[in-house]
Amino acid sequence: MFKNVFGSGFLVRTAHVVLTWVVTLILFLHDTELRRQEETGLLLQPVLFVLLVLTSVLLHFTVSLMDPGFILTHHTDLQFTLGVTEEQQDMILPSTKSLRQRRCGHCLLQQPMRSKHCQTCQHCVRRYDHHCPWIENCVGEKNHRWFVLYLAVQLLVLLWGLDMSWTGFSYAVTWPLWLRTNGVLLGVALLLALLSLVVLLLLGSHLYLVSLNTTTWEFMSRHRISYLKHCGVDENPFDRGTFHNLWGFFCVWGTVVWEQVYFREGSDQV
Repeated sequence: MFKNVFGSGFLVRTAHVVLTWVVTLILFLHDTELRRQEETGLLLQPVLFVLLVLTSVLLHFTVSLMDPGFILTHHTDLQFTLGVTEEQQDMILPSTKSLRQRRCGHCLLQQPMRSKHCQTCQHCVRRYDHHCPWIENCVGEKNHRWFVLYLAVQLLVLLWGLDMSWTGFSYAVTWPLWLRTNGVLLGVALLLALLSLVVLLLLGSHLYLVSLNTTTWEFMSRHRISYLKHCGVDENPFDRGTFHNLWGFFCVWGTVVWEQVYFREGSDQV
């Protein structure tokens, strides 16, 4: 289920953890609201902040190390697995029929629909979304919801840290003196502001794509994906409505046979 901690991505994870705790330490060492509350014995906010930071670090390790949905074995009879009827089988165009049984040229394994081979991980991934250099792992069927949760928690940490950094700036009579006094805290605030913007855009884009039941790969490369390039601009064969899309993503666990959704009764694709 989980990859080797000291394998690929060890430096990325180490850098992330070190940067996270260095920034946290700076916020506590400077005269911020966190430090003032700690010194006066009001520990609720400092403790909650540290626990939220710890949660974000643990979630980073979770999405970084867990199996995103690697396809490691050959699949059994596809038609039996999909439950496709003989009538549906006859209605499927030969070109579409072959799409459902494509074989990866790298792994030589049969790829289920919505899967893709990752050149970095050297594996095919179920419901492939993208390979994220931030976690040095693919985002796929098994860890996508954890990735979105991680982004949400990380955004809370960054915004809270940004707010705390502003409370630590001290007054100075001249700008050069102010910069010498608050230079480190200003650098932290700028870093947190930049990261907050990046994470906010990432979280917003992922929630939008999830609400449509599409992936980053399908959204960006729609014209090159065999099972989507014949669809209209606004057509998505996997879209079951915003509520059902969000419910299925966050609340339904287990492997989804996407071919059944794609070839469901009444679909325009069959």
